[in-house]
Amino acid sequence: MQVPLQLAFEGGLEPSAALHARIEREAAKLEQFSNRITACRVVLIGRSHNRRKGDLYQVRLHISLPGRADVVVDRNPPADHAHEDPYVALRDAFNAARRQLQDHERRFEGKVKAHEAPPHGRIARLVPEQDYGIIEAADGQEIYFHRNAVVTGDFDALKPGDEVRFAESEGDKGPQASTVHKVGKSHIVTPI
Repeated sequence: MQVPLQLAFEGGLEPSAALHARIEREAAKLEQFSNRITACRVVLIGRSHNRRKGDLYQVRLHISLPGRADVVVDRNPPADHAHEDPYVALRDAFNAARRQLQDHERRFEGKVKAHEAPPHGRIARLVPEQDYGIIEAADGQEIYFHRNAVVTGDFDALKPGDEVRFAESEGDKGPQASTVHKVGKSHIVTPI
């Protein structure tokens, strides 16, 4: 970090050497997930002071990264009172910060999963008496499918020209669709 770690204790919470050491260790671990951190501010807030239920702690983290959105974590005490312990509250907040930093790094490095659209095509012809049909794929290839591959089980409702998406596999006699989904009006795919 370019700027030294900033710590603040609020809500009547007394700072202790043990809490300081824990926060410093957790902040140092963050640099394992991103070497671009320029500053980190941690605020530990004592809450409620209700003697019957115990103090609940809130943690705020603000992590600055150059050229990107800052990572901000604001952990409020959960209803199950796990945050009656300030160390548990700190652990949860720093775990959330680590996950956000990992996501930032993945996006920065371009390692975000890209989900490809399933192949699609149109019903070219149906042979109901033999329980199969042919799909003309977007690339012009003809794909065989059996009646049982239609996901809704409504093979008889299909007609030539219907748009479908499918999962292609290699069959004994060439490519075939293992599953076929009819595309409805709300799922229109680009024209073939």
